Amino acid sequence: MKDEYLMDNFSQYHFSDNAKIITKRVPGKKSLQLLRKQKLLESNNVSYPKGIPLAFDKAKGAIITDVDGNQFIDFFSGCGVLNLGHNNQDIVADINNFNNKILQAVDFPTIIRMEFIETLLKLLPTQMKGKFRINFGGPTGSDAVETALKLARLNNNRHTIISFQGSYHGMTMGALSVTSRLSHRKKINPLIPGIHFFPYGACYRCPFELNNKECSLLCVTYFKNVLDNPHSGIDIPSAIIVEPIQGEGGTYIPPKGWLKLITTIAQERGIIVIFDEIQSGFFRTGKLFASEDFGIVPDIIALSKGIGGIGLPLSLILYKNNLDLWEPGTHIGTFRGNQMAMAAGLSAMRFIQKYNIKAHVERLEKVFLGLLNKLYEESKFIGEIRGKGMMFGIEYVKDKSSKEPFPEFAKLIRRLCYENGLLVELGGYFDNVVRFLPPLIITGQIANNGLIIFKKVNRLAEERLESIN
Repeated sequence: MKDEYLMDNFSQYHFSDNAKIITKRVPGKKSLQLLRKQKLLESNNVSYPKGIPLAFDKAKGAIITDVDGNQFIDFFSGCGVLNLGHNNQDIVADINNFNNKILQAVDFPTIIRMEFIETLLKLLPTQMKGKFRINFGGPTGSDAVETALKLARLNNNRHTIISFQGSYHGMTMGALSVTSRLSHRKKINPLIPGIHFFPYGACYRCPFELNNKECSLLCVTYFKNVLDNPHSGIDIPSAIIVEPIQGEGGTYIPPKGWLKLITTIAQERGIIVIFDEIQSGFFRTGKLFASEDFGIVPDIIALSKGIGGIGLPLSLILYKNNLDLWEPGTHIGTFRGNQMAMAAGLSAMRFIQKYNIKAHVERLEKVFLGLLNKLYEESKFIGEIRGKGMMFGIEYVKDKSSKEPFPEFAKLIRRLCYENGLLVELGGYFDNVVRFLPPLIITGQIANNGLIIFKKVNRLAEERLESIN
């Protein structure tokens, strides 16, 4: 395959290659009308429109159009669900041929279900082939996490679970129990007992106040000490659950050796290792799993988001054959048989193989990191740039030396971004990280145009801050 294809030939999958704001203000009048109606009719639980007050109409690829006709470059991909872009025409064509096929089959076998499973298993890394099987659960990532936790406990009859600071695993009670953000737990405790949180390999926010150059993986030493110390106060865990790259926590990529050591230490002690690859998996980093770059194999992997092809709800866990201690009906769910989602996921896997998405992502990663690192040098308030594949975090601080979080500035960046035609979202331990999750099929031109907007927005935000001071 010629290299020229990688950067340019996905243009047909997008409405255009740039943003276009046609209203005097964003949000426009029609968006404001729908936002007011939503506020009257929907619960106060609605969250995304509070930070990005827009009402959308249509989308294709990495371009979204709102009800006022404004076009935005989408660097968020439906919270990382739309890995192959909005309304990917190849996938849509495949599921449009689905007429009169059964749509809901619970867990009865179908041709589509078996093809989906066989294709996914063939895509597994070499060291996993023939050693893993699939269990479908409910349709969300939270359901996949719940399934993984239950299977771990079923296997060793222990209840303690170790998770990590900065983690996000979902909002159902079990998944929330292993999610570290305290505001998510407000007024709803107690959650599932026996959950303990350890430092993640987030060097920029090291709890031991070391910097990257001094790092001796003291957090790993601490983890091992607690497991082996008969006075740690923590019972032998059933499992640990960890994101190979933290998503909502701020796109933290652990240092070399961290994930492998954590996994090895746990597995040597008979503790089941669960990787949450719901956001970092399904080729978000170019490979099927982000953990492939760390050269390790867990016991269970939770997947969702991108595996639904074009945003259709689907989740599953992959787990080692020897863990298959389920009895029939031990873990059920009405919507574990979404045939159209499986058809879309199957089409997505074929698309990824056909068009060498891995190589495309690897090249575009360099484009993003090159321009973002230049911006880091120019900015007073960017403390660190982190990125892998199509997964980036830009952390804002009041001072590069003190690293004091600057969430107000990050919120200003988000607002100026959508006002100028770019959609981004926030994350991080202190809501001070702007996160990019662009579609994997974004073109070099669209990526460059989005980054131009982002650079402009950073300049505007700094100028606005200077005028206030």
